Amino acid sequence: MKTTDSTDTMAQYWRRETATRAGLIVDAKAYFEVGRKAMLKARKRIMLIGWDFDARIELSDERLPGEPRTLGEFVLWLVKRNPELEVFLLRWNMGAVRTLFRGTTIFTLMRWMAHKRIHTRLDSAVTLGASHHHKIVVIDDCLAFCGGIDMTSNRWDTPEHSDGDPRRVGPDGSPYAPWHDATTILEGPVAAALGELSRKRWEAAGGHALEPVDCGADCWPEGIEAQFRDVSVAICRSRPEGDGNGGAPVREIEATYLALIARARKYIYAESQYFASRRIAEAIAHRLEEPDGPEIVLVNPFKSQGWLEPVAMDTARARLYGALEHLDCHRRFRIYHPFTQAGEPIYVHAKMTIVDDEVLHVGSSNLNNRSMRLDTECDVTLDADLPGNESAAPTIRALRDGLLAEHLGVTANAVAAAIDGKGSLIAAIEALRGKGRSLRPYEIPDLHEVETWLADNQVLDPEGPDEIFEATAKGGLLRGLRRHLHTHADRLRHRLHLPSRP
Repeated sequence: MKTTDSTDTMAQYWRRETATRAGLIVDAKAYFEVGRKAMLKARKRIMLIGWDFDARIELSDERLPGEPRTLGEFVLWLVKRNPELEVFLLRWNMGAVRTLFRGTTIFTLMRWMAHKRIHTRLDSAVTLGASHHHKIVVIDDCLAFCGGIDMTSNRWDTPEHSDGDPRRVGPDGSPYAPWHDATTILEGPVAAALGELSRKRWEAAGGHALEPVDCGADCWPEGIEAQFRDVSVAICRSRPEGDGNGGAPVREIEATYLALIARARKYIYAESQYFASRRIAEAIAHRLEEPDGPEIVLVNPFKSQGWLEPVAMDTARARLYGALEHLDCHRRFRIYHPFTQAGEPIYVHAKMTIVDDEVLHVGSSNLNNRSMRLDTECDVTLDADLPGNESAAPTIRALRDGLLAEHLGVTANAVAAAIDGKGSLIAAIEALRGKGRSLRPYEIPDLHEVETWLADNQVLDPEGPDEIFEATAKGGLLRGLRRHLHTHADRLRHRLHLPSRP
């Protein structure tokens, strides 16, 4: 399949390459185990390009003779057993500050830095206010992982998200909430392209230039079944102006999301940590105004984590949802939250979109302003509508049904039957929802005046470097949706024979 390079910053992708094998990995237990198997096969190079890493986590209960338990010791053991292997670790510099307070992690990092074949750097090349948010692992330029899961603490969980799972504890023994996440595994030329992107990022962060790896080995992890074979996969990025080596901003991810929303015929199913992007909401508003537009289902966490995120992200979600609800006269838009059997919220960290059983889009980007235009992100897209990709469509649908089954606490067959029977994604979810382990619909909370002002003016979720200190100047979060709301109100007035608004 021919490689396509795009230098247009508004293009929908950077590169399109073949994946000889590929798959979706759901939840971090599976990712950590598959990642371990993949790194065991590494011959020349492992690149870990991420927002955060925690050397104290355990990847798997399985062990080879002499294999250590933790990620930090595992990396040291790998380079010791293979004298040709080099490891390159790049993480966001601001996030690294927390490492100093993680028990023994600082000592592991010192041992990494002292090893001549383990190279570590902090990514300080990002623009003011931005973060390096990639979650990429590349092995020998022939296998890559790209998605939303960080190899760090408080991520491990299973699709069961069992209440009180004794294995769901941090390195310090403290339990944490159930966690839902996803990433992709990719083999072949698309992995080589992700290797190139990772090497460029390494150099932008001050690392020495790296040549591609060509070891001709079979990198696919043992015992892992590929869900896709010989498919074309697009790589898209976000990057602000002046980031890394400078240059124009890259907004391929935003362009991809907008294109996917515009092309959808029946269903858009998305999982995201946040829903706070004005441009995404505007694109959804356009589709909601159509009499025969698609149904749109978004799975979000019940509440954002941290102390700033709930103020910024949750308030922005409430404002955007309220505006869209007024436009949704056909009742085609829903936000749901997953809960465990005992009623504990499952935190949704996955970033993926599935459109019409045809498109699978997975990456590090959330549906918020930062991911579209400020932070550095990397996503991948598999489109079954492209020539040669047609065989992927049934698998993409099965993945969507499996994700909904996980959240609803039912079987994938039950989800598929409900969607087919009702001809509606939303009606199927409503029919399958129950008490305990299930999805619950979003309800708009009461908003404090300060929270409303912060959300409306995007103070904590700017759309780019220029708006970090100028967010209030352009009308705030709802400035584009107000036009839709006024238009909708005028239509209602006309229908009810009421006088026009002044």
